[in-house]
Amino acid sequence: MTQQGVRWTADQVLALAPDAASRKAGSKLGAAGPWSEAGSSDEGTVWGLCKGSGSKPYQTVIDIADAAGPAYKCSCPSRKFPCKHALGLLLLWAGGEGAVSPGQPPDWAEQWIKGRRQRAQDKRAAGASGSSSASGDPEAARRRAERRALRVTAGATELEQRLADLLRGGLAGAEQAGYGPWEETAARMVDAQAPGLAARVRDLGAIPASGPGWPVRLLEECALVHLLDQGWLRRERLPDGLADTVRSRIGLPASADGPPVRDRWLVLAQYDTADTKLTTRRIWLYGADSGRTALLLSYGAAGRAPELALPVGLVLEAEVSAYPGAGQLRAALGEQFAPPAPAAIRPPGVTTTEATARYSEALRDDPWLDSVPVTLDRVVPAPDGDSWQLADADADTALPLTPAARARPGLWRLVALAGGAPVKVFGECGHRGFTPLTAWPEGTGEAVQLC
Repeated sequence: MTQQGVRWTADQVLALAPDAASRKAGSKLGAAGPWSEAGSSDEGTVWGLCKGSGSKPYQTVIDIADAAGPAYKCSCPSRKFPCKHALGLLLLWAGGEGAVSPGQPPDWAEQWIKGRRQRAQDKRAAGASGSSSASGDPEAARRRAERRALRVTAGATELEQRLADLLRGGLAGAEQAGYGPWEETAARMVDAQAPGLAARVRDLGAIPASGPGWPVRLLEECALVHLLDQGWLRRERLPDGLADTVRSRIGLPASADGPPVRDRWLVLAQYDTADTKLTTRRIWLYGADSGRTALLLSYGAAGRAPELALPVGLVLEAEVSAYPGAGQLRAALGEQFAPPAPAAIRPPGVTTTEATARYSEALRDDPWLDSVPVTLDRVVPAPDGDSWQLADADADTALPLTPAARARPGLWRLVALAGGAPVKVFGECGHRGFTPLTAWPEGTGEAVQLC
């Protein structure tokens, strides 16, 4: 199938927007009015000139053939990625065969496409060469790993003393002391090269100000941090898979060393979380042939969207390799054999009871797991007092929605989509409840993103 024959939906395009403002602005540019000389090629290039406030139109070009997601170039001054012009052009292209004429790209678009693809080829070659040279001095790598392990051990030992002091003095002291001591302890964990411990300590510091019932939540989270500390300090006694999970939770780097699995991967969901330093993108995949679920993580500097972007509802034929750790679903995207394209693939669903059982089983391999990916079959969103739940259409069971899910506009989109009828919903199920990310109405094949 040529790229000219692959059409996305408007939802799949808008899912690439870095924020709500870009989504709104891009939607306004998804009509033919502001565009001139718009065109597309069978090689997966879309281009156009968009009228702006200045005398010269903005030159916008998109490489849709990139198997890792579309790449963009626009002459506008926006620092958002993609900008509203790129979103508008994609919406125009997705609108139908007649919206963007087929043809050959102009010189300015052709030069960018050729340069970008050459740089990507050079980067792959350099990466292969770099991986070979990096493995050339295993003794130096071993010494670096030993030095870091000693620092992490010192940090974990110090954190154990901090937790013991907290419990000895009583949890009420945490509320009186405020956030300062926790931030100081987190900084010590950063110095110990244990970023995973630092993040958990910062989370502990926020609990005393989190509302009624905080002492119970603080005690629970302290117990999990203590368990992680002890797992690190006694890692030689753990099974290999659990020891790898502890290293991952501590924040030690690891490589995706699992055997590559080639499959047709359905993009189940994509969403971003951000803090002051980093934007993290999570992309869930489902392998149509293997039945596996995989998580891709991509990162961008604060205020910038990560580069990897895969439209929800499309299928990518590619290889993925798993990271080490018992029950870990994180994987690295390897060789891609075709760009994302539509396909009639849907993940199998389970009941709400089976979903909670799946989370319980996963906790045996990873006690620090917040949630697991689950597809629920035939559930109906329903109010539950001041909250909401997903009720099983064929049984007297339900899953409550997480507080975060109840606060998102996606809840109302799900309610409108269902219209009181059962739907298939993919999301994350954990101890706080269920967070819906994507839904499929019964009788239709189109995925609707909720996050």
